[in-house]
Amino acid sequence: MLDRNYIRQHPEEVREGLQARGTDDVDLDAVLEMDEEWRELKARGDDLRHERNQVSDKIGDLKQAGKHEEADEAIERSGELKAEIEEVETRAEELEDELDEVMLEIPQVPHESVPLGADEDDNVELRTEGFDNLRDLPAEVVPHYDLGEELDIIDEQRAAKTSGSGFYFLKGEGCQLEHALMQFMMDVHREQGYVDIFPPIPINSQSMTGTGQLPKFAEDAYKLEDEDLWLCPTAEVPVTNMYADDILLKDDLPLKHQAYTPNFRQEAGEHGTETRGIVRVHQFNKVEMVNFVEPETSYDRLDALLDEAEEVLRKLELPYRVLELCTGDLGFKAAKQIDLEVWAPGDDMDDGPDEGGRWLEVSTASNFEAFQARRAGLRYRPEQHESAEYLHTLNASGLALPRVMVAILEYYQNDDGTVTVPEALRPYMGGKEVIEGHEKVGESALGAGEKE
Repeated sequence: MLDRNYIRQHPEEVREGLQARGTDDVDLDAVLEMDEEWRELKARGDDLRHERNQVSDKIGDLKQAGKHEEADEAIERSGELKAEIEEVETRAEELEDELDEVMLEIPQVPHESVPLGADEDDNVELRTEGFDNLRDLPAEVVPHYDLGEELDIIDEQRAAKTSGSGFYFLKGEGCQLEHALMQFMMDVHREQGYVDIFPPIPINSQSMTGTGQLPKFAEDAYKLEDEDLWLCPTAEVPVTNMYADDILLKDDLPLKHQAYTPNFRQEAGEHGTETRGIVRVHQFNKVEMVNFVEPETSYDRLDALLDEAEEVLRKLELPYRVLELCTGDLGFKAAKQIDLEVWAPGDDMDDGPDEGGRWLEVSTASNFEAFQARRAGLRYRPEQHESAEYLHTLNASGLALPRVMVAILEYYQNDDGTVTVPEALRPYMGGKEVIEGHEKVGESALGAGEKE
């Protein structure tokens, strides 16, 4: 949430930020008018209370001096002032509530360094990594959804029976690969100074509001019926809200937490879930990195956070690229964001490099500045004798597991349909070097001619 003082003092900067984002559903003039009326009411209330105090002080003196008629007039005036004060304060409270609601709908102002642009087509590619020494790939790389079915390590059909479309079972070596990735990622980040957190999965509305998921993105989340609880859309929400309404100390910062959780999203937007595969699903796992820092260090920390997420891709030796998001593609609560997109060569979606394939976003490193801190009440005390201030929050996925798995299944695919296990993951898979798959079970396998 933006500071109302900031909006009041820098309305043109806020207006330019809204325009740069392409946001047309915020009436900034109406907000400023409401704020002006609220301030006038607060000032009027202060004047009325001051006058009433003066009148009340006179009443006793007038009675003692025997000026009963004047005392009665003062008493009447005091009553009039009381009624007017109540009327003014009631209206001020109504405006305060309205302002609180509308402030939740105003997005973060983009940092001055964010490139201008209308949408994702205007994002800026900063660099690509890993394309100078690509491994030899099969003449035709099989997409992960076909390969996963052939190896019997990904089962979308049976998941559709238990849960509907947009879900999947992982089986055997597929599970091993998922668990190996999770443990590997967390080990990498522990070496970078992260403290592990295992948070609650159901989260209340206050926490969802604190990090900016509510009210703007309610349709993308899953809510428990008759409960003020939502299924975790990202570990960012519970981990950030751990310190809601706390005051941290300067010596506590930077505070770096990582959390592995399942994440639940309805994907109710225009993209929906993809027809096949595990790229865009309703439930997926990821490791999330959350940082709490002093304001003056947050942009240096953003660079470091990006590097910490990249380290996973470097160690897995997966080709990827780094994108700076433009103003039109920037997240609602972020001042600046940088994406990591891994290369998956199995499905040519017209957005891949010269080698074909497609890019899959696996992490977005975000600096929210004080936007979340102001909503959730995240503060720190620079020195013991100083007033508490809002800190800055940042996060990045470290990484999203399904898409990394897609990239591994496609990039490390062999001519015989097996998949080479990246060297960095082999200690986490009991030394296994190749994923060979499993024999399918049931009459459906017989019908497909895969059993005698």
